[in-house]
Amino acid sequence: MRQHLVAIGALLALTAALSPTIAAASPAPRSAAELPPLDPALLQKAISGLPSATVTGALVNVAGPAGQWSGTSGVRDVVTRRTVQADGNFRIGSTSKIFTAVVLLQLAAEDELDLDQSVQHYLPGLLPASYPAVTVRQLLNHTSGLPGGDLGDGDAQWFADHRLDSWTPRQIVADAVTHPMEFTPGTAQRYNGTNYYVAGLLIERLTGHTYAHEVRRRVIEPLNLRNTYVLNRHDPRLPGPHAHGYVAVTKDGTTTLHDVSRQSPYPWAEGGLISNSADLRTLITAVFEGRLVPASELNEMFTLPDVPYVGEDNCDTGPDAGRACFSAGLMKATLPNGLSGWGKTGARPGYTTGVFATRGLSRVLVYSLNATGDKDGSESPYIQRIVAATFDPDLLTGN
Repeated sequence: MRQHLVAIGALLALTAALSPTIAAASPAPRSAAELPPLDPALLQKAISGLPSATVTGALVNVAGPAGQWSGTSGVRDVVTRRTVQADGNFRIGSTSKIFTAVVLLQLAAEDELDLDQSVQHYLPGLLPASYPAVTVRQLLNHTSGLPGGDLGDGDAQWFADHRLDSWTPRQIVADAVTHPMEFTPGTAQRYNGTNYYVAGLLIERLTGHTYAHEVRRRVIEPLNLRNTYVLNRHDPRLPGPHAHGYVAVTKDGTTTLHDVSRQSPYPWAEGGLISNSADLRTLITAVFEGRLVPASELNEMFTLPDVPYVGEDNCDTGPDAGRACFSAGLMKATLPNGLSGWGKTGARPGYTTGVFATRGLSRVLVYSLNATGDKDGSESPYIQRIVAATFDPDLLTGN
């Protein structure tokens, strides 16, 4: 089970870390509370030149009392060349984890579960008897030490051929736990989708309802998210207006774009939801304002475990490089100018998404790119420019 490392690696803090020319132009840090003025021209320039070999279309939405902007670039269909719609729907990948964390934290607030109780207590037999106890909190903040699996992995050609294949959450977990634990629970952090498949199963065990039912009842309906969907794993549709997603397959020196807009949403609680920029903006706003999760549990979403991050795939930039950067359902990243953002990224083949905001919601960013690289990171320069233009324009202008 390949992690969504592409989208995660290309967010707020990496702008300086991954671009030597940008890093050289970085000014002295300013107060974390000071937002730069919004520059529409710089934002539009960040997504200019589309379609390209790596991204066919993009949409960006910036909101908040410190300035608003919405823009698109490229095409939603490489055949008809129709333009991207600002309100189009897209596959949000691991941004789905925000929904999952919210539901579990609500259940904790209702005393339906104890975050410090073990997964083995609530879901006996799911994990091997040889595994140590893993708590619910450790699932949510990726300190469980659970391993990842291999189901659903493959190159671009494999995905183009198998995009309608699907697996149950229990099959995904069963495949993952054929591997040994990565580390002792609670001693380190590593981002791993297995945690949120288990979290989804826990929601169903505790409520007696499907994961989709609980997300609709607890999040989608209360917030009136009209363009957010939790589809059955056998339903490959992308409902509503949307840009097509593609993966580029190169064979005998010729590159062909394969339309993968229709694909199984089997990643489920880990990464299977569909939404749009307006709904994600509403979601992150409601989370930050405490309208979905009570204050006592909301702290879990803005608290980083005090442990090292193992591996080189995440949490390797900014002032706290090498330490945990994921909380329950969110992650934190800091730019050279001192601004910090909380949010989440996600990727499915053909779609790369991010939603980030300053803690006080003075600025909220939602973006979606139709990336052709099958999550290989080739769209990262666009994400870097979008994030810099939104939160730290000096990185692009050299001022």
